[in-house]
Amino acid sequence: MIIDQNGNTTIVTQEKANTIELVKKLQALYPKFQNNNVIVNLTTLTKIPLEELIAFLEISNNHRAAKHSFVIVTNKVDFDEIPDEIVVVPTLQEAYDIIEMEEMERDLGF
Repeated sequence: MIIDQNGNTTIVTQEKANTIELVKKLQALYPKFQNNNVIVNLTTLTKIPLEELIAFLEISNNHRAAKHSFVIVTNKVDFDEIPDEIVVVPTLQEAYDIIEMEEMERDLGF
């Protein structure tokens, strides 16, 4: 797991195939990035089962409830199967675009 900081956005990149372990590490390290937007970059992994993406749901919901963005980046999933409660995009640029849009919505009071 690699953690990078880009302004008010924390980018977590997973290099190994175990996303369940990543979720546990994110929960343990949550205080370090709880006030930032978070991008979880899974682009280096092979196909990711839906169950593994759903493992991020709790931390994503908590982070979004605190008025911060939580976006997962991967192009190795079937986007039709992903629940609406979790934000998954195929590229890092789209993740930044989502964060920018969500920040505008928060500024406007939505």
